[in-house]
Amino acid sequence: MIREDLKIAIFGMGHIGLPTAALFAATGLKVTGIDINKNIIDSVNSGISPIIEPGLDDLVKKAVEKNNLSATKNAFEAAKKANVMIILVPTPKDDSNNSDLFAVESVTKIISKCLNKEDLIIVESTVPPKTCDDLIIPILEESGLKAGEDFCIAYTPERALPNNTLYEMTHNDRVIGGINRKSAEKASSLYSLMTEGEIIKVNDIKTAEMVKLMENTYRDTNIALANELSKICESVGVDSIKAIKAANHHPRVNIHLPGPGVGGHCLPIDPYFLVEIGKKNGVEASLIQTAREINEKMPQHVFQLIQDSLSELNTEIQGCKIGLLGVAYKGNVGDYRETPAKPLISFLLKSGADVFANDPYVPDEIIKSFGASPVSVDDILKCECVVLVTDHNDYHELNLELMKNKLFVCTRPCVESKKFLENGTIFKGVGAA
Repeated sequence: MIREDLKIAIFGMGHIGLPTAALFAATGLKVTGIDINKNIIDSVNSGISPIIEPGLDDLVKKAVEKNNLSATKNAFEAAKKANVMIILVPTPKDDSNNSDLFAVESVTKIISKCLNKEDLIIVESTVPPKTCDDLIIPILEESGLKAGEDFCIAYTPERALPNNTLYEMTHNDRVIGGINRKSAEKASSLYSLMTEGEIIKVNDIKTAEMVKLMENTYRDTNIALANELSKICESVGVDSIKAIKAANHHPRVNIHLPGPGVGGHCLPIDPYFLVEIGKKNGVEASLIQTAREINEKMPQHVFQLIQDSLSELNTEIQGCKIGLLGVAYKGNVGDYRETPAKPLISFLLKSGADVFANDPYVPDEIIKSFGASPVSVDDILKCECVVLVTDHNDYHELNLELMKNKLFVCTRPCVESKKFLENGTIFKGVGAA
């Protein structure tokens, strides 16, 4: 496939799809992004990124100006014109914690109706192992074409951190698995145009699918361990952060940091795909399941800590003004998907507390939709109880004068407890000893 002949269609213009489209377009390739959201389509075609990500707005603007990037809702038309099709639609979990592959299946059916010989199909959506083998390839072969013979198919998981997405996409190593060597080589050649990282070709597609889930499950499980260790430290009056940092001096130990729970679109969801595939194959993924349960219960643990701390101060939680610093799931980004702030707010509201929140990155409308009242940082600090939920840089230096004799519950290791205690603030949570 000659580079000049490449025409790419990317299904899904979300947090990964749009940066992927913009980066390929920046190499001079013709890229069409497909999405069902008209606002996203209009924004991209106007040269404006609908996603807040450093450098992305400029990248989209330049790509559109050079006619290398466009967006459409017409998936069939885009697929017909393309010879490379990348699936990057969301794969959420359903109410039973099983993978919801509706979007992947729908897109695959569209591609199947437009498939031509020598086309390259790449799946980037996070899916359970063997999804390509058992679902995607059979649908594509309904076209009458044979995978690996008439068209190529490969899987590659994305690795990107919000607020650093473009750098990571262009510098991280890229794992690629194809149905055969030809498919893997064609996909590798394509991604080598985007990334300076190493292209790692694995044996097959299902191995590449597994790699993505392993990476996120490792992190989720490690965080669960850190959270459990932190709760034990809390019960015996040990500063968990100092203990973890000391333990990590061991050359073979790398304990992650505790927090109020795990958010984002990957870590709270992907481990369940391994639990799901394990059940189907008679393998009990008890460690992975338990880790998920530990992390999902952290907002409830934070709520209990707030309630117990207020009780120690002879203060009822009902009617108490409680202010949250941050609702995003991680620091310095506006991503609130699966944020632990949402269930925490729910627990507080059910207890009868008056809940206020501040987040410089998340729109007030979202804060209101969670049930909290959006206010300034100073107004948060005037509340009877202040809870640091998100480690935004904006919260690293707070006006402690407003917090004398107030309760401060810290769920992130980003402030020094000593400063609060010297100020007369009652400090509880991470770093408290």
